[in-house]
Amino acid sequence: MKVSLDIDSAYEETKVTIHCREMDDSIKNILDFLKGQKTEFLVGKDGEMQHILKLDIIHYFHTDKDGVKAVTAKGEFRLKEKLYELEEILPASRFIRLSKSVIANLHELSRFEASFNGTLAVYFKSGAKQYVSRNYVSAIKESLMVNRRKGK
Repeated sequence: MKVSLDIDSAYEETKVTIHCREMDDSIKNILDFLKGQKTEFLVGKDGEMQHILKLDIIHYFHTDKDGVKAVTAKGEFRLKEKLYELEEILPASRFIRLSKSVIANLHELSRFEASFNGTLAVYFKSGAKQYVSRNYVSAIKESLMVNRRKGK
């Protein structure tokens, strides 16, 4: 990776440009850093109890009639954040949008199953199942190909 720095007092604002052949985890990590990942944990409610949830224990986030919930091995926890707010603060190298109502932790995915209507069924290590809507299928495939290339 080649890095260039150009310091000039004539610049009114800082501008970062990344030139790359393809998006991979190193680029996603740089983008996450530049965006300034705002959190390492979230606070979720289970009844009246509030729990500190580290990002690595969260399998996925989903919306239902009660709002946004984080799903972990220990259960579901209600969050105050909206799904679009989570998408902004979560590391893109680890979390990916599956549909309008689900964001998944890539490290918790187990397998995929194609369906006849162009969607994918996603299975988590926990056995849970969610669906990827057609609008997000290409992003999932791209993310998985990047991770597969990295493993070579």
